[in-house]
Amino acid sequence: MHGYKRWDESDRRKTMDPDVILSKAGLKPGMTIVDIGCGQGYFAVPAARIVGPKGRVYGIDVDADALELVDRKASDAGLNIKTIAAEAESAVACEGCADIAFFGICLHDFQDPQKVLANARKMLRLGGRLADLDWKKEPMEGGPPLEIRLSEQKASRLIADARFKVESVEDISGRYYLILAKI
Repeated sequence: MHGYKRWDESDRRKTMDPDVILSKAGLKPGMTIVDIGCGQGYFAVPAARIVGPKGRVYGIDVDADALELVDRKASDAGLNIKTIAAEAESAVACEGCADIAFFGICLHDFQDPQKVLANARKMLRLGGRLADLDWKKEPMEGGPPLEIRLSEQKASRLIADARFKVESVEDISGRYYLILAKI
């Protein structure tokens, strides 16, 4: 991470409701999702509730302490989340197993986004979907420094260069964008 302030959970939900975002990404019961850069599980935990006992959630993050928190949340709630402590540039949770590869406010943080996107592609099954939620590259309170943010156009280009077909780019609460793409 680039040292920006963590969100207050209630404020975050007002502009970035994980259930709404995951629904827009097409997540349904029984699916498998890989949350790449999952942090403390802001999206992974709700995803596990949505996919239910027949679904699967993989959470990948470099921060082992954050993953311990995800593991505790999952255990306390009886949810199916498999965490993997690794850099996304080297992590492949499974090959061809996922319905959705999800990036929640993190594509701008990776050292090599192309390698991370290539790994996401490996994890997706045929017809799988990539969902990239990130900060708009506009001055605003909160979030990462403007200079490291990816514009919708640059993120779309990175995704297309990784051999995904960008299907849509949607504004979320005026602060974020959601890019949906397929293999």
